[in-house]
Amino acid sequence: MKDNQKNINRLFLVAGYNAQNKVDASLVYMLKKLSQFGDIIFVMDSDMPEKELKKLSSYVLYANATRHKEYDFGSYKRAYIYAKKTNILKKYDFLYLVNDSVYGPVYPINKTFETIESYNTDAFGLVCNPHKGSSHIQSWFIGLRPSVFMTKWFDDFMLSITHQPDKGSVTYLYEQGFTRLLEKQHKTWQCEYSVSGRGIYNKIKKLYLAGMPFIKKNAFSRHNGALGMQIAYVLRHIDSEAKDMILSSAKQTFGSEYINWLLTRNPIKIAFRNTKYFIKKIFTEGL
Repeated sequence: MKDNQKNINRLFLVAGYNAQNKVDASLVYMLKKLSQFGDIIFVMDSDMPEKELKKLSSYVLYANATRHKEYDFGSYKRAYIYAKKTNILKKYDFLYLVNDSVYGPVYPINKTFETIESYNTDAFGLVCNPHKGSSHIQSWFIGLRPSVFMTKWFDDFMLSITHQPDKGSVTYLYEQGFTRLLEKQHKTWQCEYSVSGRGIYNKIKKLYLAGMPFIKKNAFSRHNGALGMQIAYVLRHIDSEAKDMILSSAKQTFGSEYINWLLTRNPIKIAFRNTKYFIKKIFTEGL
């Protein structure tokens, strides 16, 4: 599909996971929004019934859901193989790797594409993790030009993805490893945001105010609920469609009772849970 306003062809390889083997509101919302700007191949690391996958048929070229236990990169690999076998890669100006570890977009996504596609680089992303010695593009939203995705070395990298014993190995070999490979091949890259450590989860309000179009789902379960006020702030300021989507999905994932507790505006409950988290942090990390 072509973005007619910009005469640009994009292909999104989207990786998903759902512990309940369901298509939830956040996934439908994300794919609906992305489909307005390009074609989508969707692969989920879950044994999802066909009736669930059919909920996505209006938004995708192809969808598959099979438990492979190779994390998001295993889904990217399978989506890439489909694109390669159907000989469609050459049609596109940009190839994106996107996963569903986020809620959103909470801002119009066209602004994001305008920004990152204006970079004069071979690859780009939303977030750089400036990790000491291994600064890299966070793998949940990466964009590539043909100078990357039409090369043999990229093909070799994608086809080399295999099951790893833990998520840390996946991060080192594939997330950090992909940026290392870009640099080894003398390719340039840039990101819109630079976020250290766990900031992508912990600085929800700050990133939202800076224009970040997505919220990491894990923020809802971190720090004993201490991020609730930041999340509530974002929910109060986004449009009703996005807000309803996030609440519906979050309640399905975490439970309605927990989400209501997380988003409380009761100052006593907020103070109690923040104090509880602070005390726990002192005992585990020290002052």
